[in-house]
Amino acid sequence: MFVPMKNIVDAAYAGKYGVPAVPSNDEVQIRAAIQAAVESRSPLIFLTNNRKDPHFTHYMIKRFADEVDVPVASCLDHSRTFEDCVLGVSSGCSAIMADRSTLPYEENVADVLRLAQIAHAVGVSIEAELGHVGQGDNYAVDGVSALTDPEEAKRFIADTGVDCLAVAVGTAHGAYVGTPKIDFERLKEIDAACQHPLVLHGGSGSGEDNIHRCCELGVAKVNVVNDVMRLTLEGLKNTDLSGNKAYGLYAAINDITVNIVKHLFEVTGSVGKAASCCCGSKNSASEGNPFDSTKE
Repeated sequence: MFVPMKNIVDAAYAGKYGVPAVPSNDEVQIRAAIQAAVESRSPLIFLTNNRKDPHFTHYMIKRFADEVDVPVASCLDHSRTFEDCVLGVSSGCSAIMADRSTLPYEENVADVLRLAQIAHAVGVSIEAELGHVGQGDNYAVDGVSALTDPEEAKRFIADTGVDCLAVAVGTAHGAYVGTPKIDFERLKEIDAACQHPLVLHGGSGSGEDNIHRCCELGVAKVNVVNDVMRLTLEGLKNTDLSGNKAYGLYAAINDITVNIVKHLFEVTGSVGKAASCCCGSKNSASEGNPFDSTKE
């Protein structure tokens, strides 16, 4: 069932587990991840972007999600302009991630507050970022700069009303050059100050034990994109698709992706947690959204 992301992260935070947020590049990847969620009885979050037609992507996610009985959400990731965020709301996603993390605090708050009011008015959840999660290929610099301040994070949540907050505690986007060093003490302090669902960006390559520990310290959503894509490619390289076996390409991608995502559920602790974030009905996150393009 397609649900607001808030339902998923609130339940995850209360239960001290995390939920993987995975890529949604095409129908095969979407169907495979949902299959994994059903088999693991886990909630699931998809990450989307506006580089492809977001209306079609969210239509696919919602359609396939509403065919199953586990909670599924979609989040428009790293929307850096007002127009991008509004497009995400209008496309039928269940959450937007308003990324103003490179702006001064007051500008970040002003932009996110405005977008939170728009999103919440039509039942869409909102995530924002405080501090800055940099790039893995520049980890020596990005990994230790602009980390999130616990008290500022508490104030930011109160000032904006965001449903979850992405924090910078030592991870980075993409593939790491260098060894990730997560500041668990800082994360613990952020959790104690905020008492609110947190998000870990740059989950790929951060270490399974590290991710699991982060989920116990308040992280309710873990973004994992690079690992899913990399492991899928590695799996295909080890699959015999010669001759007529090439007709099994999409089935192979499906099976590889299912196994990858099921393992992520184990790492974050979300296996068997589907029922914890269901509200007892199969209402979609887009009900009440006048912009929803999936309605007939």
